[in-house]
Amino acid sequence: MSRSRQSAGQPAQEPRWREFTVTRDGVRLAAYELGDRSAPTVVLVHGWPDTHHLWTHVAPTLAERYHVVAYDTRGYGASDKPAGVHPYRLEECAADLFAVAEAADPSRPVHLVGHDWGSVQAWEAVTMPGSTERFASFTSVSGPSLDQLGAWVHDRLTHPTPTSVKQALSQAVSSAYTALFQIPVLPKIVLLPLSTRRSWSAFLHAVEGTPVENVTVAPSLRADMWSGLRFYRANIRRKLAHPNPTSTSVPVFQVVNTRDIALRPAIYSDTADYADRLWRKDCVSGHWLPYTNPDYLASVAGQFIDSVETTTPSPLIDRSRRRGPAKAFDGTLSVVTGAASGIGRETALLLAANGSEVVVADIDADGAQETATAIKERGGIGHAYPLDVSDPAALAAFAADVATTHGVADIVVNNAGIGLGGASLDATDDQIRRLVDINLIGVMTGSREFGRQMVRQGIGGHIVNLASAAAFTPQRGLGAYAATKAGVLLFSESLRAELASDHIGVTAICPGIVDTNIISATELTGLSESEQAAARARIDRAYQRRGYTPDKVAAAIVAAIDADKAVVPVTPEAVIGYRIYRFTPWLSRLGARAKVM
Repeated sequence: MSRSRQSAGQPAQEPRWREFTVTRDGVRLAAYELGDRSAPTVVLVHGWPDTHHLWTHVAPTLAERYHVVAYDTRGYGASDKPAGVHPYRLEECAADLFAVAEAADPSRPVHLVGHDWGSVQAWEAVTMPGSTERFASFTSVSGPSLDQLGAWVHDRLTHPTPTSVKQALSQAVSSAYTALFQIPVLPKIVLLPLSTRRSWSAFLHAVEGTPVENVTVAPSLRADMWSGLRFYRANIRRKLAHPNPTSTSVPVFQVVNTRDIALRPAIYSDTADYADRLWRKDCVSGHWLPYTNPDYLASVAGQFIDSVETTTPSPLIDRSRRRGPAKAFDGTLSVVTGAASGIGRETALLLAANGSEVVVADIDADGAQETATAIKERGGIGHAYPLDVSDPAALAAFAADVATTHGVADIVVNNAGIGLGGASLDATDDQIRRLVDINLIGVMTGSREFGRQMVRQGIGGHIVNLASAAAFTPQRGLGAYAATKAGVLLFSESLRAELASDHIGVTAICPGIVDTNIISATELTGLSESEQAAARARIDRAYQRRGYTPDKVAAAIVAAIDADKAVVPVTPEAVIGYRIYRFTPWLSRLGARAKVM
């Protein structure tokens, strides 16, 4: 292996790369670097049909703190293109990666960031002898270990279950193009219309919304497409037919793109079996994350590298660590308002039990702290904050504080709310204003503040707003309360439409009669204090007899997040009321005349 340096100009849109060459076994690899050579080194490895240009928008950010090296892997760009298929076996590519790492920084291990086939090559490298001496960490994006994938497929075929069969079929459909790539000549015909920068960027924009201006490719794109097919032919069949997965002690950070058109998230479910130290972050994004959201990729990869270099992980990296069996919301950050008791408390506990780190907030600071303590006692991570959601400035400051201290929330549950019963004409202006401030404006403010953060981050998220069956069940004595909840319902459905293109789900939860403490704090208009107390006690006893507990609503909330549902009536009466209001609204209006409180 040898290394030589030269200088060359770069196109205006490209970083000011410094070029050098790495040679291994007669194969010359074109390499490029940015940043201070005395800093820890990060090596970026591209996939098909890219070159080092893939990292145009990622490398400069990383180079602010690190020595960054990217290279055209064999067969691509300015690197040599050995004849035949055998030279493109992963063993050869991994040996190239060792050589580039040695040339980039001979004195210490380097950090790897790989995408697509670049990640596949890096997996091969970090599972080889000597990997821990050469590689300090590995950030894997949209590229599995082929040996691990082969073992995953074999396990699903030999131990079939309805879920595993569905997963295997889903991946088979997503991978169908790899079978096409095994056929001589035909792939070139199929790919020819995509082999210019304009057509390729238009294709990526069409399939996953990649900004056209972010797609940077080499002038050799067409030749790279053809040449890169040899990676598929040299490795896919033999690795999947005879997998030999090997574990690695190199710290691995797996960025899983849940909207990846080629690789389904399920294939990464067994990665923890092969990585001694594994971190994982799921993103509602597509395959070409380095183009679609380069700032986010640079941020999370940088945070992971920082954590390895300093042994002090950021909050995002800390909660991404896999410490046991996989859970549904591992690695996520949730915020739940009104979490001191009732539905909010049970939702916070259930999210934590499913792996999420949870920020619990309530005007009852002691109650919020009790919920956070309960989460910690059960092995989760919880943080308590005092919060009055009726104060928009306080809610905005809270959202900003959460982002600064813990990161951008993946899940937000706007649960805080109050009740108001009795005749609408007897309600005071103060009662109406307080009701609207908490139940409607508080929900809208929380959705807007946290929603803006999610949009800026660009990897999706989910917002849950607590409405009520009263939103679609008109009734005497609940007119004002029902109006706020109807507002929450329609606001949530409208917001869901607005945020769909950002892959942020919005759910309106509509419980009916649930045994919580909301009745004990509900004001009843037109009654004296003693009359209110007696009426509340009577209604509370009825709710207790109903026996529908908050944990059941929490289960519905968690299921709705997982399934990305728009509107969820929870209790039986809510489900019935929703159908009646939709199909026979006159019956709802007739029923509203019955006196319930």
